[in-house]
Amino acid sequence: MTSKRCQWVDEKDALMVQYHDTEWGHPEHRDQKLFELLSLETYQAGLSWRTVLHKRQAFRQAFANYDLEQVAQYTEANIEQLMQDVTIIRNRLKLQATINNAQAILALQQSGQTFDQWLWSFVDNQTIDHHVINYQDVPAKDDLATSVSKAMKKIGLKFVGPVTIYSFLQAAGLINDHEMTCPYHKK
Repeated sequence: MTSKRCQWVDEKDALMVQYHDTEWGHPEHRDQKLFELLSLETYQAGLSWRTVLHKRQAFRQAFANYDLEQVAQYTEANIEQLMQDVTIIRNRLKLQATINNAQAILALQQSGQTFDQWLWSFVDNQTIDHHVINYQDVPAKDDLATSVSKAMKKIGLKFVGPVTIYSFLQAAGLINDHEMTCPYHKK
């Protein structure tokens, strides 16, 4: 079996290669990092992953490196300022969702559960390996993503439809959809 990266990776895009090799599909357990990955997936809705990835640093600056407590304090004035920032994706609803989602994750933490614990309970703290042969066969969503999406909406998260959540679960390592021929597929 020849070893090569997943088909979706543009080998000419160093940022995409780095993201694939060092983050995508690696089990993530830090709430702040999970919040960032969720936010990136919400920004991607309707756009290319390349666009979002290349604006990631600007988003980190705009959202205080995704510090939950700081982002949760953002006001309408902050949103107006962000709407003028040409370095990010200026979609008011997505920006508002980022702030809302920080607040919802903090509320979860204040109830005594981390976002990490809550999220990983859906997979019994074990990555689901789909043993992907061809990335084109990977679904846009599945029953797990649909369940997590519904549960996220119940705790107050926004912009968390099943397709967005499937991508988030892949990114955060709850689902391993690295192709079997990819050297980053954990055996």
